[in-house]
Amino acid sequence: MTRVLDAWAVVAYLHGAEPAASRVAGLLRRGRPVMSWVNLGEVHYVVARRHGAREADQVVRDLRHRLTLEAPSPGRVLDAARLKASYRLSYADAFAAATAVAADGLLLTGDPELLADGAPWRAEDLRRS
Repeated sequence: MTRVLDAWAVVAYLHGAEPAASRVAGLLRRGRPVMSWVNLGEVHYVVARRHGAREADQVVRDLRHRLTLEAPSPGRVLDAARLKASYRLSYADAFAAATAVAADGLLLTGDPELLADGAPWRAEDLRRS
């Protein structure tokens, strides 16, 4: 099954927040999880706020080669918009969810908005081991 990462998962990995960091590190060692460019952009701004733009740019350079990154197509933009209209999600989170649905994959996150019961995407809670 395809594994999809959101920004929450990657930021937890970067900061060594367990148990998420170990789970994401394992995925990155074994393959190339999928991530939307929108969500990688979210990682960039989180890192830039905390550590500066140079560090954020370096994180993106490093992750580009370890992830399968998807640029948002017009269809994906509308899919994300539909999810945003139907669920209590940030717009960036809607891209993570739409990417997981399109990949028929499992979204790895610790974001409570993305761990909603009855959602059309499958999610694994990285806050639990």
